Amino acid sequence: MVKEAINPLSLQYEFAKRYFQEFLSRDALTPHLRPSKTPTLLMDLQGIKSRYLEVKYHFPQFKVYYAVKANDHPEVLRVLAELGSGFEVASTEELRRVLSLGVKPERVISSNPVKPPEFVEYAYRQGVNRFVVDSFAEVEKVSKVAPRSRVYVRLVVPNEGSDWPLSKKFGVDVDTALEVLLLAQDKGLVPYGLTFHVGSQCNNFRNWLIGIKKASELWQKAKARGLKLQVLNRGGGLPVKDTYEALRIEDIAYYVKGLLQKFMPSLPHELQMEPGRGIVGDQGLLVSRVIGKAKRGEENWLYVDTGVFNGLAEALGGIRYPFYLEREGELKEWTIGGVSCDSMDVVARKVALPEPEVGDYLYILSAGAYTTVYAASFNGFPQPEVLCV
Repeated sequence: MVKEAINPLSLQYEFAKRYFQEFLSRDALTPHLRPSKTPTLLMDLQGIKSRYLEVKYHFPQFKVYYAVKANDHPEVLRVLAELGSGFEVASTEELRRVLSLGVKPERVISSNPVKPPEFVEYAYRQGVNRFVVDSFAEVEKVSKVAPRSRVYVRLVVPNEGSDWPLSKKFGVDVDTALEVLLLAQDKGLVPYGLTFHVGSQCNNFRNWLIGIKKASELWQKAKARGLKLQVLNRGGGLPVKDTYEALRIEDIAYYVKGLLQKFMPSLPHELQMEPGRGIVGDQGLLVSRVIGKAKRGEENWLYVDTGVFNGLAEALGGIRYPFYLEREGELKEWTIGGVSCDSMDVVARKVALPEPEVGDYLYILSAGAYTTVYAASFNGFPQPEVLCV
Protein backbone atom coordinates (compact mmCIF):
# COMPACT_ATOMS: atom_id res chain seq x y z
CA MET A 1 0.00 0.00 0.00
CA VAL A 2 1.37 3.41 -0.98
CA LYS A 3 1.28 5.84 1.87
CA GLU A 4 -0.52 9.12 1.26
CA ALA A 5 1.95 11.94 0.73
CA ILE A 6 2.23 14.43 3.58
CA ASN A 7 0.74 17.80 2.74
CA PRO A 8 3.15 20.42 4.21
CA LEU A 9 0.46 23.13 4.21
CA SER A 10 -1.93 20.91 6.15
CA LEU A 11 0.81 19.87 8.56
CA GLN A 12 1.75 23.49 9.27
CA TYR A 13 -1.83 24.66 9.74
CA GLU A 14 -2.87 21.73 11.93
CA PHE A 15 0.09 22.43 14.20
CA ALA A 16 -0.96 26.10 14.52
CA LYS A 17 -4.58 25.07 15.10
CA ARG A 18 -3.66 22.67 17.92
CA TYR A 19 -1.42 25.32 19.44
CA PHE A 20 -4.26 27.87 19.32
CA GLN A 21 -6.69 25.41 20.88
CA GLU A 22 -4.22 24.72 23.69
CA PHE A 23 -4.08 28.44 24.32
CA LEU A 24 -7.88 28.58 24.33
CA SER A 25 -7.95 25.97 27.09
CA ARG A 26 -6.93 28.83 29.40
CA ASP A 27 -10.49 29.96 30.12
CA ALA A 28 -9.55 33.44 31.32
CA LEU A 29 -8.31 34.35 27.83
CA THR A 30 -11.31 33.26 25.79
CA PRO A 31 -13.46 36.39 26.36
CA HIS A 32 -10.67 38.59 24.99
CA LEU A 33 -10.08 36.91 21.63
CA ARG A 34 -12.13 39.47 19.68
CA PRO A 35 -11.03 42.86 21.00
CA SER A 36 -12.56 45.98 19.50
CA LYS A 37 -9.08 47.46 19.07
CA THR A 38 -6.20 45.64 17.41
CA PRO A 39 -3.40 44.78 17.48
CA THR A 40 -3.72 43.56 21.07
CA LEU A 41 -1.21 41.39 22.88
CA LEU A 42 -2.86 39.00 25.34
CA MET A 43 -0.49 37.93 28.12
CA ASP A 44 -1.38 34.96 30.31
CA LEU A 45 -0.15 35.86 33.79
CA GLN A 46 -1.04 32.47 35.22
CA GLY A 47 0.92 30.84 32.42
CA ILE A 48 3.92 33.02 33.25
CA LYS A 49 3.71 31.98 36.90
CA SER A 50 3.50 28.32 35.93
CA ARG A 51 6.48 28.59 33.59
CA TYR A 52 8.62 30.33 36.21
CA LEU A 53 7.79 27.63 38.77
CA GLU A 54 8.55 24.95 36.18
CA VAL A 55 11.98 26.45 35.58
CA LYS A 56 12.64 26.66 39.32
CA TYR A 57 11.52 23.06 39.82
CA HIS A 58 13.84 21.63 37.18
CA PHE A 59 16.76 23.96 38.00
CA PRO A 60 16.56 23.97 41.83
CA GLN A 61 20.23 24.87 42.29
CA PHE A 62 20.01 27.95 40.05
CA LYS A 63 18.96 31.46 40.95
CA VAL A 64 16.66 32.80 38.26
CA TYR A 65 17.14 36.36 37.00
CA TYR A 66 14.38 37.18 34.54
CA ALA A 67 15.75 39.10 31.52
CA VAL A 68 13.57 42.22 31.57
CA LYS A 69 14.31 43.01 27.92
CA ALA A 70 12.06 40.12 26.82
CA ASN A 71 8.88 41.77 28.09
CA ASP A 72 8.95 44.71 30.51
CA HIS A 73 5.22 45.15 31.07
CA PRO A 74 4.59 46.16 34.71
CA GLU A 75 2.16 43.28 35.32
CA VAL A 76 4.64 40.72 33.98
CA LEU A 77 7.37 42.12 36.24
CA ARG A 78 4.98 42.26 39.19
CA VAL A 79 3.96 38.60 39.11
CA LEU A 80 7.58 37.50 38.79
CA ALA A 81 8.66 39.80 41.61
CA GLU A 82 5.95 38.33 43.84
CA LEU A 83 7.28 34.85 43.09
CA GLY A 84 10.75 35.89 44.24
CA SER A 85 12.42 36.09 40.86
CA GLY A 86 15.62 38.02 40.38
CA PHE A 87 15.96 40.38 37.42
CA GLU A 88 18.58 41.05 34.77
CA VAL A 89 18.57 44.65 33.54
CA ALA A 90 20.50 46.56 30.90
CA SER A 91 19.38 50.16 31.32
CA THR A 92 18.34 52.79 33.80
CA GLU A 93 14.69 52.53 32.75
CA GLU A 94 14.60 48.75 33.21
CA LEU A 95 16.18 49.09 36.64
CA ARG A 96 13.71 51.81 37.67
CA ARG A 97 10.79 49.58 36.70
CA VAL A 98 12.11 46.70 38.78
CA LEU A 99 13.00 48.78 41.84
CA SER A 100 9.58 50.47 41.74
CA LEU A 101 8.06 47.07 42.59
CA GLY A 102 10.00 46.93 45.84
CA VAL A 103 12.63 44.50 44.51
CA LYS A 104 15.81 44.70 46.55
CA PRO A 105 19.02 45.53 44.64
CA GLU A 106 20.48 42.18 45.75
CA ARG A 107 18.00 40.54 43.38
CA VAL A 108 19.27 42.49 40.36
CA ILE A 109 22.23 41.91 38.02
CA SER A 110 23.27 43.51 34.74
CA SER A 111 24.61 41.24 32.00
CA ASN A 112 24.80 43.82 29.21
CA PRO A 113 28.51 43.59 28.24
CA VAL A 114 28.71 47.22 27.06
CA LYS A 115 26.85 49.63 29.32
CA PRO A 116 26.37 53.41 29.28
CA PRO A 117 28.44 54.94 32.11
CA GLU A 118 25.38 56.81 33.35
CA PHE A 119 23.53 53.52 33.83
CA VAL A 120 26.43 51.90 35.71
CA GLU A 121 26.68 54.93 37.99
CA TYR A 122 22.91 54.98 38.63
CA ALA A 123 22.77 51.24 39.31
CA TYR A 124 25.72 51.46 41.68
CA ARG A 125 24.04 54.28 43.62
CA GLN A 126 20.93 52.11 43.97
CA GLY A 127 22.95 49.24 45.40
CA VAL A 128 23.29 47.12 42.25
CA ASN A 129 26.93 46.09 41.94
CA ARG A 130 27.12 43.00 39.72
CA PHE A 131 28.06 43.70 36.11
CA VAL A 132 29.18 41.69 33.10
CA VAL A 133 32.35 42.73 31.27
CA ASP A 134 33.91 41.29 28.13
CA SER A 135 36.58 43.85 27.23
CA PHE A 136 39.39 45.77 28.85
CA ALA A 137 37.62 49.06 28.07
CA GLU A 138 34.55 47.92 30.00
CA VAL A 139 36.69 47.06 33.02
CA GLU A 140 38.21 50.54 32.94
CA LYS A 141 34.75 52.14 32.71
CA VAL A 142 33.17 50.15 35.54
CA SER A 143 36.16 50.63 37.84
CA LYS A 144 35.86 54.42 37.53
CA VAL A 145 32.15 54.81 38.30
CA ALA A 146 31.42 51.69 40.39
CA PRO A 147 34.54 50.83 42.45
CA ARG A 148 34.69 47.43 44.16
CA SER A 149 31.83 46.14 42.06
CA ARG A 150 31.65 42.43 41.32
CA VAL A 151 32.23 41.64 37.65
CA TYR A 152 31.70 38.45 35.69
CA VAL A 153 33.18 37.91 32.24
CA ARG A 154 31.25 36.72 29.18
CA LEU A 155 32.64 33.82 27.18
CA VAL A 156 31.86 33.36 23.52
CA VAL A 157 30.21 30.02 22.69
CA PRO A 158 28.62 28.57 19.53
CA ASN A 159 25.04 29.57 18.76
CA GLU A 160 24.32 26.99 16.05
CA GLY A 161 20.80 25.65 16.37
CA SER A 162 19.54 28.86 18.00
CA ASP A 163 16.89 30.84 16.13
CA TRP A 164 18.41 34.15 17.28
CA PRO A 165 22.24 33.83 17.48
CA LEU A 166 24.06 36.30 19.71
CA SER A 167 27.71 35.34 19.88
CA LYS A 168 29.20 37.61 17.21
CA LYS A 169 28.44 40.83 19.09
CA PHE A 170 29.59 39.81 22.56
CA GLY A 171 31.93 37.44 24.34
CA VAL A 172 35.64 36.58 24.40
CA ASP A 173 37.74 33.41 24.31
CA VAL A 174 38.98 31.72 27.48
CA ASP A 175 42.45 33.26 27.53
CA THR A 176 41.19 36.79 26.88
CA ALA A 177 38.50 36.29 29.54
CA LEU A 178 41.21 35.43 32.07
CA GLU A 179 43.15 38.58 31.21
CA VAL A 180 39.95 40.65 31.59
CA LEU A 181 39.39 39.21 35.07
CA LEU A 182 43.00 39.84 36.08
CA LEU A 183 42.75 43.45 34.93
CA ALA A 184 39.52 43.80 36.90
CA GLN A 185 41.34 42.67 40.03
CA ASP A 186 44.18 45.13 39.36
CA LYS A 187 41.62 47.94 39.00
CA GLY A 188 40.06 47.23 42.37
CA LEU A 189 37.04 45.30 41.11
CA VAL A 190 36.06 41.86 42.41
CA PRO A 191 36.41 39.05 39.82
CA TYR A 192 33.06 37.44 40.54
CA GLY A 193 32.52 34.75 37.95
CA LEU A 194 31.70 34.05 34.35
CA THR A 195 28.77 33.74 31.99
CA PHE A 196 27.92 32.57 28.50
CA HIS A 197 24.85 32.64 26.24
CA VAL A 198 23.96 29.80 23.88
CA GLY A 199 21.66 32.01 21.78
CA SER A 200 18.00 32.78 22.13
CA GLN A 201 15.58 29.95 21.35
CA CYS A 202 18.32 27.29 21.55
CA ASN A 203 17.37 23.76 20.51
CA ASN A 204 20.93 22.43 20.28
CA PHE A 205 22.31 20.57 23.30
CA ARG A 206 25.85 20.96 21.98
CA ASN A 207 25.86 24.70 22.73
CA TRP A 208 25.42 24.02 26.44
CA LEU A 209 28.11 21.33 26.28
CA ILE A 210 30.68 23.71 24.82
CA GLY A 211 29.61 26.55 27.11
CA ILE A 212 30.12 24.52 30.28
CA LYS A 213 33.38 22.99 29.01
CA LYS A 214 34.75 26.47 28.35
CA ALA A 215 33.48 27.67 31.71
CA SER A 216 35.31 24.80 33.41
CA GLU A 217 38.52 25.61 31.54
CA LEU A 218 38.37 29.27 32.53
CA TRP A 219 37.48 28.38 36.13
CA GLN A 220 40.60 26.22 36.46
CA LYS A 221 42.87 28.78 34.80
CA ALA A 222 41.52 31.52 37.04
CA LYS A 223 42.10 29.37 40.12
CA ALA A 224 45.70 28.74 39.04
CA ARG A 225 46.21 32.52 38.85
CA GLY A 226 44.86 33.06 42.34
CA LEU A 227 41.35 34.21 41.43
CA LYS A 228 38.54 32.85 43.58
CA LEU A 229 35.50 32.94 41.32
CA GLN A 230 32.09 32.39 42.87
CA VAL A 231 29.45 32.40 40.15
CA LEU A 232 28.62 30.53 36.97
CA ASN A 233 25.84 32.20 35.00
CA ARG A 234 24.53 30.12 32.10
CA GLY A 235 22.54 32.96 30.53
CA GLY A 236 19.29 32.43 28.71
CA GLY A 237 18.38 30.35 25.69
CA LEU A 238 15.50 28.25 27.02
CA PRO A 239 13.33 27.68 23.94
CA VAL A 240 9.57 27.87 23.62
CA LYS A 241 7.26 26.27 21.10
CA ASP A 242 6.74 28.36 17.96
CA THR A 243 6.32 26.74 14.53
CA TYR A 244 7.68 23.48 15.93
CA GLU A 245 8.02 21.76 19.28
CA ALA A 246 10.97 22.89 21.39
CA LEU A 247 13.28 21.04 23.76
CA ARG A 248 11.60 20.50 27.11
CA ILE A 249 12.89 22.43 30.10
CA GLU A 250 13.26 19.22 32.09
CA ASP A 251 15.43 17.64 29.37
CA ILE A 252 17.69 20.70 29.19
CA ALA A 253 17.94 20.75 32.98
CA TYR A 254 18.85 17.05 33.11
CA TYR A 255 21.53 17.56 30.47
CA VAL A 256 22.99 20.69 32.10
CA LYS A 257 23.13 18.98 35.52
CA GLY A 258 25.05 16.10 33.95
CA LEU A 259 27.51 18.48 32.31
CA LEU A 260 28.11 20.28 35.59
CA GLN A 261 28.75 16.99 37.40
CA LYS A 262 31.26 16.00 34.73
CA PHE A 263 33.12 19.26 34.13
CA MET A 264 32.59 21.16 37.40
CA PRO A 265 32.15 18.53 40.14
CA SER A 266 32.94 21.16 42.78
CA LEU A 267 30.03 23.44 42.01
CA PRO A 268 30.44 27.21 42.12
CA HIS A 269 29.12 29.01 45.19
CA GLU A 270 26.23 30.31 43.09
CA LEU A 271 24.60 29.14 39.86
CA GLN A 272 22.57 31.65 37.87
CA MET A 273 20.38 31.68 34.78
CA GLU A 274 18.64 34.46 32.86
CA PRO A 275 15.55 33.18 31.04
CA GLY A 276 13.56 35.82 29.19
CA ARG A 277 11.81 34.33 26.18
CA GLY A 278 11.75 31.01 28.05
CA ILE A 279 9.44 32.52 30.67
CA VAL A 280 7.11 34.69 28.56
CA GLY A 281 7.52 33.75 24.89
CA ASP A 282 4.66 31.29 24.51
CA GLN A 283 2.49 33.01 27.11
CA GLY A 284 1.46 35.75 24.68
CA LEU A 285 -1.01 35.82 21.77
CA LEU A 286 -1.00 38.79 19.41
CA VAL A 287 -4.50 39.43 18.05
CA SER A 288 -4.48 41.26 14.70
CA ARG A 289 -7.01 41.85 11.94
CA VAL A 290 -6.86 41.40 8.21
CA ILE A 291 -6.90 44.78 6.44
CA GLY A 292 -6.35 43.65 2.85
CA LYS A 293 -5.36 40.92 0.43
CA ALA A 294 -4.05 40.76 -3.11
CA LYS A 295 -2.58 38.53 -5.78
CA ARG A 296 0.96 39.62 -6.75
CA GLY A 297 2.16 37.42 -9.58
CA GLU A 298 2.07 33.90 -8.20
CA GLU A 299 1.96 35.06 -4.58
CA ASN A 300 -1.09 35.43 -2.34
CA TRP A 301 -0.62 38.46 -0.10
CA LEU A 302 -2.43 39.05 3.17
CA TYR A 303 -2.11 42.39 4.96
CA VAL A 304 -2.64 42.81 8.70
CA ASP A 305 -2.79 45.76 11.11
CA THR A 306 0.53 44.95 12.79
CA GLY A 307 4.00 44.47 11.33
CA VAL A 308 7.73 44.31 11.85
CA PHE A 309 7.96 47.94 12.93
CA ASN A 310 5.21 47.87 15.56
CA GLY A 311 5.46 44.50 17.23
CA LEU A 312 7.01 41.77 15.11
CA ALA A 313 10.57 42.99 14.57
CA GLU A 314 11.99 39.53 15.21
CA ALA A 315 10.57 38.44 11.87
CA LEU A 316 13.36 40.48 10.27
CA GLY A 317 15.90 38.23 12.00
CA GLY A 318 14.32 34.92 11.04
CA ILE A 319 11.91 34.20 13.90
CA ARG A 320 8.77 32.51 12.57
CA TYR A 321 5.41 32.75 14.29
CA PRO A 322 2.48 30.31 14.04
CA PHE A 323 -0.64 31.92 12.51
CA TYR A 324 -4.23 30.83 12.97
CA LEU A 325 -7.47 31.98 11.36
CA GLU A 326 -10.92 30.82 12.45
CA ARG A 327 -12.12 29.71 9.05
CA GLU A 328 -12.47 26.44 7.21
CA GLY A 329 -11.66 25.71 3.59
CA GLU A 330 -8.85 24.92 1.20
CA LEU A 331 -5.44 25.94 2.46
CA LYS A 332 -3.32 28.34 0.44
CA GLU A 333 0.18 29.65 0.87
CA TRP A 334 0.26 33.31 1.92
CA THR A 335 2.80 36.07 2.35
CA ILE A 336 1.89 38.18 5.39
CA GLY A 337 2.46 41.89 4.83
CA GLY A 338 2.62 44.42 7.67
CA VAL A 339 0.56 47.56 8.06
CA SER A 340 3.22 50.13 7.07
CA CYS A 341 4.05 51.31 3.56
CA ASP A 342 7.65 50.11 3.83
CA SER A 343 8.57 47.20 1.55
CA MET A 344 10.63 45.64 4.37
CA ASP A 345 7.48 45.21 6.39
CA VAL A 346 6.94 41.52 5.61
CA VAL A 347 6.04 39.43 8.62
CA ALA A 348 6.19 35.94 7.11
CA ARG A 349 6.20 33.96 3.90
CA LYS A 350 4.79 30.55 2.99
CA VAL A 351 2.11 30.65 5.68
CA ALA A 352 -0.67 28.09 5.39
CA LEU A 353 -4.14 29.59 5.88
CA PRO A 354 -7.65 29.16 4.49
CA GLU A 355 -9.04 32.05 2.42
CA PRO A 356 -9.53 35.04 4.75
CA GLU A 357 -11.75 38.07 4.42
CA VAL A 358 -10.97 41.66 5.31
CA GLY A 359 -11.89 42.18 8.95
CA ASP A 360 -11.07 38.63 10.06
CA TYR A 361 -9.04 38.17 13.22
CA LEU A 362 -5.62 36.65 12.62
CA TYR A 363 -4.00 35.12 15.70
CA ILE A 364 -0.21 35.20 16.03
CA LEU A 365 1.09 32.73 18.60
CA SER A 366 4.33 32.72 20.62
CA ALA A 367 4.30 36.50 20.68
CA GLY A 368 4.91 37.06 24.38
CA ALA A 369 8.56 38.04 24.02
CA TYR A 370 10.24 40.85 22.09
CA THR A 371 7.02 42.26 20.65
CA THR A 372 6.04 45.38 22.59
CA VAL A 373 9.64 46.02 23.72
CA TYR A 374 10.78 46.24 20.08
CA ALA A 375 7.72 48.11 18.87
CA ALA A 376 7.78 51.64 17.48
CA SER A 377 5.05 53.80 15.95
CA PHE A 378 6.50 53.96 12.46
CA ASN A 379 4.19 55.50 9.87
CA GLY A 380 1.95 56.60 12.74
CA PHE A 381 0.59 53.11 13.32
CA PRO A 382 0.06 52.18 16.98
CA GLN A 383 2.02 49.75 19.04
CA PRO A 384 0.00 46.78 20.33
CA GLU A 385 -2.29 47.27 23.28
CA VAL A 386 -1.35 44.90 26.10
CA LEU A 387 -3.96 43.01 28.08
CA CYS A 388 -2.65 40.89 30.98
CA VAL A 389 -5.18 38.31 32.08
